[in-house]
Amino acid sequence: MSKRQLALILATLFCLLSPAVQAGLGIGLSAAAFSHQGDQTLRAAGYGFAIWAVIYLGLAAFAVFQGRRARRDDPLLGALAAPAALAIVGAGAWIWASAFNARWLSVAIIVGSAAVLTLGLARQTRRVEPLDRSAAVLAWTPLCLLAGWLTIASTLNILTVLTAEALIAPGSARAAFAGLGASALIALSVLLHRRMWPYGLPIVWGLVAVWVAEQTVKPAVAALALACAAVIGLVVVTQAWRSLSGRIARAV
Repeated sequence: MSKRQLALILATLFCLLSPAVQAGLGIGLSAAAFSHQGDQTLRAAGYGFAIWAVIYLGLAAFAVFQGRRARRDDPLLGALAAPAALAIVGAGAWIWASAFNARWLSVAIIVGSAAVLTLGLARQTRRVEPLDRSAAVLAWTPLCLLAGWLTIASTLNILTVLTAEALIAPGSARAAFAGLGASALIALSVLLHRRMWPYGLPIVWGLVAVWVAEQTVKPAVAALALACAAVIGLVVVTQAWRSLSGRIARAV
């Protein structure tokens, strides 16, 4: 096993064990308690965070897949190793930053993790040959899902911290609109890369969770979240279809 493979396995273990250890030992604030300090501006329904179960399962599969001897010299995995490791460690580190109520550190961690992984994936859409099926399912898709969720979670985290620090008024519709608009623009720019379509799935999921949470208290914010989800969802479906069509054409 190479150093790169071992590093990714250790990074994944840290990411998966951090929430279990923090919750099991009752260390500091829970993620929900941390967010509740400033979630008056933009909230997502609690069920939305269940997506972490899918992401954790995908990361576990990715760690095992990339650790196989046959993948030791895989060019895609080699190119993605650094951004993937940083983002995976970041997902675990965020748990500890929020537990100790390190608000600005939590923002730096989640935004940095989202940026480094998203940019790392986007660069490879033009440099790597068409993915084989196993790499697409067990490496590319889990990392895209993590990058997408970190993107929409960054918006929630930033607005939560700004509200908790009294830098914006609680419930500011203008701030919520700005956050949702920025998330949508980032998502759409990333989805210009056809292979990045899985990245959009957790963003749509998160935006729908915002719509569910805000439709009674802030209907205009909820409507914008749903509209953004619809547009991004349409682009995801279009890009997924084009990607699948291209794969079928190459197979023929």
